[in-house]
Amino acid sequence: MWYFFIKRVLDITLSLVGLIVLSPLFLVVAAAIKLNSTGPVFADAPQRVGKHQKVFKMLKFRSMIKNAHLLLREDPQLKRFYESYKTSNFKIPTEKDPRITKVGRFLRQTSIDELPQLINVLRGEMSLVGPRAFHNDEIQEQLKNFPSSKQNVEKALSVRPGITGPWQVSGRSKIGFPERVRLDAEYAKNKSLLYDLALLVRTIPAVFRGEGN
Repeated sequence: MWYFFIKRVLDITLSLVGLIVLSPLFLVVAAAIKLNSTGPVFADAPQRVGKHQKVFKMLKFRSMIKNAHLLLREDPQLKRFYESYKTSNFKIPTEKDPRITKVGRFLRQTSIDELPQLINVLRGEMSLVGPRAFHNDEIQEQLKNFPSSKQNVEKALSVRPGITGPWQVSGRSKIGFPERVRLDAEYAKNKSLLYDLALLVRTIPAVFRGEGN
């Protein structure tokens, strides 16, 4: 389909331009992260599941303390946050998450932490617009609770995940799993360049509002 060819050309072009233009910001953010806390510049997050269930490493600026995802699962003091994490689209609201650093809080509120995903787009693992990428253990965990969502999950996994998409501009963690995958499945069914453009336009006010952080 011409849609996929044109979309890929746009993904490559726009992500490459974005990486070049934003490279000074990347250097400033990297320095701020290293000065604020110990650990790597990029998040040591679990792998994500992309198109046709192919796993990949989603790149994000580290907004949490070192080994944050491991601690969430193993630290008894974080048990209630882990339970909340599993029931809210594998995401804890920024203001409630004790693992987030001072710099990380700003990065999340402005969505700057998401910008390294332009590299994932350039690699072909993601697109600028698409469904939200699932965590590796999220699909099995959520389908235990919502087995009727299986068909929508499969449809969402038929296209590349996106930096932004229907879930990302519609409230993010405020939306439950069944509704989220319904939105993502509808995107996969009705995909078009005009739909992608509309979602990109809707992303701008969503970022300024800090929706779902």
